[in-house]
Amino acid sequence: MSGLAALGEAPDRLWQEWLAWAQAQGRMVPLAADLEAVRTRVWEASEYCAQGAARYPADFAALLDCGDLGRAYAPGDLAARVAATLAAALPGHPDEAALQRALRVVRRREQTRIIWRDIGGLAGLDETLEDLSELADCCIRTALDRLQDWTRAELGTPRDAQGRPQCLLVIGMGKLGARELNLSSDIDLIFAYPAQGQVTDGPRPLDHQQFFVRLAQRLVQALNAQTADGFVFRVDTRLRPFGDSGPLVMSLDALEDYYQSQAREWERYAMIKARVLTGDPAAVAALEDLLRPFVYRRYLDFGSIESLREMKQMIAKELHHKGMDANIKLGPGGIREIEFIGQALQLVRGGRDPALQVRPIRQVLALLGERDLLPASAVPHLDAAYCFLRLVENRIQAYKDKQTHLLPADDPGRLRLARAMGFPDWGAFAAVLEGHRRRVQGQFDQVFSATQTEGPGQDPDFAALWSGCLEECRALEILAANHFSAPQAALVRLTAFREACARKGLSTRGAERLRQLLPLTLRIIAASEAPDLALERVLKVLESVVRRTAYLAMLIERPMALAQLARLTGMSPWIAEQIVRQPLLLDELIDPRRLYALHRRADLEVELEALLAPIDPDDLEQQLERLRQFAHGNILRVAAADLTGGVPLMKVSDYLTEVAEVAVARVLSLAFAHLAERHGRPPGLGAGDTGVLVLGYGKLGGLELGYGSDLDLVLLHGGDQPGADTDGPKPTSAEQFYNRLGQRLIHMITARTPAGILYEVDMRLRPDGNKGMLVRSLAAYADYQATAAWTWEHQALIRARPVAGDPGLAARFAAVRRATICRPRDPARLREDVRAMRQRMRESLDKGERGRFDLKQGRGGIADIEFMVQYSVLRWAAAHPALADWTDNIRQLETLARLDLLPGATAADLTAAYKALRGAYHRSALQDQPKTVADDQLVPERARVRALWRDLMGD
Repeated sequence: MSGLAALGEAPDRLWQEWLAWAQAQGRMVPLAADLEAVRTRVWEASEYCAQGAARYPADFAALLDCGDLGRAYAPGDLAARVAATLAAALPGHPDEAALQRALRVVRRREQTRIIWRDIGGLAGLDETLEDLSELADCCIRTALDRLQDWTRAELGTPRDAQGRPQCLLVIGMGKLGARELNLSSDIDLIFAYPAQGQVTDGPRPLDHQQFFVRLAQRLVQALNAQTADGFVFRVDTRLRPFGDSGPLVMSLDALEDYYQSQAREWERYAMIKARVLTGDPAAVAALEDLLRPFVYRRYLDFGSIESLREMKQMIAKELHHKGMDANIKLGPGGIREIEFIGQALQLVRGGRDPALQVRPIRQVLALLGERDLLPASAVPHLDAAYCFLRLVENRIQAYKDKQTHLLPADDPGRLRLARAMGFPDWGAFAAVLEGHRRRVQGQFDQVFSATQTEGPGQDPDFAALWSGCLEECRALEILAANHFSAPQAALVRLTAFREACARKGLSTRGAERLRQLLPLTLRIIAASEAPDLALERVLKVLESVVRRTAYLAMLIERPMALAQLARLTGMSPWIAEQIVRQPLLLDELIDPRRLYALHRRADLEVELEALLAPIDPDDLEQQLERLRQFAHGNILRVAAADLTGGVPLMKVSDYLTEVAEVAVARVLSLAFAHLAERHGRPPGLGAGDTGVLVLGYGKLGGLELGYGSDLDLVLLHGGDQPGADTDGPKPTSAEQFYNRLGQRLIHMITARTPAGILYEVDMRLRPDGNKGMLVRSLAAYADYQATAAWTWEHQALIRARPVAGDPGLAARFAAVRRATICRPRDPARLREDVRAMRQRMRESLDKGERGRFDLKQGRGGIADIEFMVQYSVLRWAAAHPALADWTDNIRQLETLARLDLLPGATAADLTAAYKALRGAYHRSALQDQPKTVADDQLVPERARVRALWRDLMGD
């Protein structure tokens, strides 16, 4: 007998049985040609459907008659059909047998419909998985609705502190949670309830847990029990806390305690797809809030990759032991490997990128591709493989409605599967299947490559060096041979680090990760440009994170990040210190493309918005923490690009200034929102306005911010209605509101959080200095500039500009600034005022000493150039208003040159000297050194500045 004949014999017989029944019922039997073609394919591929039609002929006839086989359900259709079936079948009193029978009837009907549409090519994979998941949801919800009412009637009602009835929370896990259920899947459920207490109105004393355990047991029995009508879904509750040995149902408080203190790493993985199916909305939200921080860490969590790799290895070992390598779910290149790829990267990055906190794996893969976390070429291959393997899974299970993932081993079974998949024979099918699995396994191996057991990190010399088992002379030989210029000092430092780690009493996992990491670290440091410096600084960083094993895992999993750490800290102790203070900055080193790709203002605003969007608007503490992470991370990226020559000096300051501007603007917005919620808004503000203008003076105003620069700020408000109050629930005067807003703004910038401070702030340049009001009206500020300001304050105004606040106020300030700068002045009096102020500054601030030159305050330094530029602007702005256009020294010098106001090459010489001195200033900051240089450095530039000072300032 041929293979095709063998496949057709049983289905034909079963079809004949249904036809005989139909004829006996007087039905119109012949099917349309297209319908018959689908029926033939389905009967060949699914013995379950063929037997079901023969055993329950009226049910199949009803499916044919209603037309549901030929159309996709609209939202709510399936729920309506389940509800109608149960309503028709259930009596007016509790009858669990009737409930079980009705659930099994509706499951059998819908399962037949779904298989028909799947195999017949009438539904795509997404529709099939969605219908199966919706069927499970509807069965669970409708069954629970009735069982909950019945249980309350029998045992009483569990209520919360306000007397409201409590409901059972059912958590769907795995494929049910992600709405990716397959044709014959079990459903993994976890049960919870809102809070402990005593049941009211019951016949006997009963606590909430006893009530909900009984209710959950009844629900599991309704779905899982094998009756004469079959089952609805096989229910697995072993994913609950403590597994089979744990209580079937737990309160939210007990769940939180378990997941915070006792849960295992694989449970985080399992919870990625968790979805709460039932319960009061407030309780559902509380449960989701409880689970989210357990699953998704706030830092990049590379420890999850190690855990998932170990889980996969255990599965692979078990499969090999059982001879089940042909398992398309758990075997090599199977469905689980695709899920592991996506979910590992979700666990790593989902805490920092909330968009990745989604359940369906295809959506996850697409997001990973968009973010360059997976190669662009890999995503379509993984998606295609996933779709193909899930279809194979469904076609295997459709045959007998049996939960299996094994490819058939017999020839008829292989031919049946191949034809169900649209292939003429097994060979054609197997070739395509193997191609998909090979590509999946290749990508899986790339993501989960065991860096701790492969590659240069396990160099035996460095492993022995770290273990401390070598004779000193041999250890020194290894260090010297690997480019350490001071091997004795390096050995002492390494030994001290090892002993310090031993004293800290690391966990077994932490000690093992350190054993894996240090040989790799030593190899990478030895290959860096400055091994001795890098060793000292990298070990200092590791000392700060050695008890936080997620960071150790990240460096093991991403040697590129370790290489960047060695490179950058070897070049800059400032970078090492920043990472020691804020280990989250290690996350910035993972992807060199991101590390060295600097953002301008628009992109910075998008990045900050993405960081803050998932945070509760009322959680000010976490908002401030994210703001600091944003600023510090971007400053580190600027420093990395600066050190490696990826960005010119003048652009460094541009980038640093824009980071500060974006941060200050967001702080102003947050401060205003929190204050306005309490006091309301001052009168006269437009939509989105705060009524305040933040002025940047000094380096911030002059677009010349450096590493570690503080922010010179002046705050103005536009209120012009004396005595006016805010319009909120607790009104206050507008003047008081603006001063409180200023206080809150400064506090939010300077407050110390776990990530440190945002910026240091200096407010001494405001009118009347530290004695003046914190926030002054623009009108009062304009009057002060016109009548009371000193010459040095007009010098400072040259470098002032709005960095945050209302555009209307900014335009009004610009007019005040221009009028002040362009006022006619007596040149001799102006020169004398500027020289006198410069002399006072030099006497009090010059930190130069024997053999060292102060780059900013020394004679011929940065401040001399700035004062010459400011003198020139104030000297000639009345006749040449264009001098008031800019706030930075370089463009002011360019304007002076264009207007031919400085003799000869003065402007060009000052510009060259300024850039050279600023470059040295930046380098000193990155080396964490005082802003001085040896007397024999920058000699020509300093001499030229001194000469020009004498010529221009007559001193």
